[in-house]
Amino acid sequence: MNSTEVAERLKSMPDGSSIALKIGETNFADNYVAALNGVLKEFMPERRYTCIYVTTTTPSHLCKNLFEMFEMDVSNIYFVDAISHIMMNVSTQMERTTYIESPTMLENILLKIEFLLKKLANENKLLILDSINTLAIHNGNRILAEFLHILVNNLKSKGVFTIILGVEERNSDEISNMLSLVCDDTIVVK
Repeated sequence: MNSTEVAERLKSMPDGSSIALKIGETNFADNYVAALNGVLKEFMPERRYTCIYVTTTTPSHLCKNLFEMFEMDVSNIYFVDAISHIMMNVSTQMERTTYIESPTMLENILLKIEFLLKKLANENKLLILDSINTLAIHNGNRILAEFLHILVNNLKSKGVFTIILGVEERNSDEISNMLSLVCDDTIVVK
């Protein structure tokens, strides 16, 4: 599936939808870029979304650099960075970025998201959670399921479009079940 196909699938969904965006492990870099191009370059501008990008895998400054390299507009992306601290990589703090000490601090992630939702009250919002696989490494299944349930239901009630990224082949049955309970649809990019 290419970036245009990803964008078209997303455009068919109403605001407040929650989507599991599974990226194939084979040719992962190409699949990841295609998925993000579809979301950030084609889908997000059409809906005039402001994005809250929760990163638990790659530090926010590296995400920002990657997005800029592929000519994605980062001026309306706010990062909630839950990985830089444990990677000891917060010497340069970026604007529009909130840092959390660890991906295990799920309550803090929820609080920072809620703060940004209030701050961006007059904006159409998109939240991207990158990635469910990393959160599963750092948290037990029960607490992760509770986190996803609270997060997604809260976002749906506020009309926030939610995308949960993950590596398709790395999803356990438990993660797949969690996603099926909170997501309206699944898109696989291979």
